[in-house]
Amino acid sequence: MTDQTKAPKHVAIIMDGNGRWAQMRHRPRLVGHHAGAKRVREVVKACPDLGVKYLTIFAFSTENWKRTQTEVAGLMKLFKRYIRREAENLLEEGVRVRFIGDRVRLEPALVDLMDGLELLTADNDKVHLTIALNYGGRDEVARAARRLAHDVEMGKLNPRDVCDETFPKYLDTHVLPDPDLVIRTSGEARISNFLLWQSAYAEYEFIDTLWPDFTSDVFAEVVGRFGVRERRFGAVPV
Repeated sequence: MTDQTKAPKHVAIIMDGNGRWAQMRHRPRLVGHHAGAKRVREVVKACPDLGVKYLTIFAFSTENWKRTQTEVAGLMKLFKRYIRREAENLLEEGVRVRFIGDRVRLEPALVDLMDGLELLTADNDKVHLTIALNYGGRDEVARAARRLAHDVEMGKLNPRDVCDETFPKYLDTHVLPDPDLVIRTSGEARISNFLLWQSAYAEYEFIDTLWPDFTSDVFAEVVGRFGVRERRFGAVPV
C-alpha cells in the first residue's frame, strides 16, 4: 500500500515502446499504439489510490510528424477514437482532461473533439489528466515567449517584471503544478523535449518496461520508490 503522504502529486509519463512491443510480436506498429492506449485507462484509474492528483502523458510530439504517413494517420485516428470511447468513462470517474501542445497543425475534427472533452470534464477534480498532443518543450517555450513579448509590446507587462515566476504563466501548463516525478518507459534514458521548463526539479525514473506492459502494479512500484527519495531543491539538509 502506497503512503499517499509521500506520493508524487504530479506524475508525467513519456509513454515509449509501443512500436517495439508490436514488432517483437511481429505485428504492425499501430497494434502497439492501440495496446498502449488501453494501458492509459488502467494507469489513470490507479492514480487516486496512489495519491497522484495530476497525470500528464506524452501522446504525440512535434517531432513525431517525421514518422511514416501511415503511422501518423493511424495515430490521429486513434486519438479521435480514444476521445469518443473514453469521454463518458472519464466524466463518470471524475477525471478532468486538458490538452497541451500546438493545435494549429491538427485536423479540425480532432481539435473539436479535444475542445469538447475539455468542456465535458471541466468540473471534475478527482484526477487531472493532461495529454500532450503535438507537443514539444522547446516549441512551448517559444510560443510562451511570443505571448509574453506581445504583452510587453502592448504595454500589459513591464520587461523588468519578467522573471522565473512570470514566465510560467505563459506556458501551456500555467494552471498545473510542476511534475514531481517523470517516468520514461522502454529503457531509453532521455527526456525527448518533454516539459523542459516544468521538470527542472522533478525526479526521474527510466525503466525498461515497454509502455503496453506498464501495468498499475508497475506504476505503484515506481510511485512507491519516489517516497524514499530526499528532495532538496538545491538546499543542503540541516
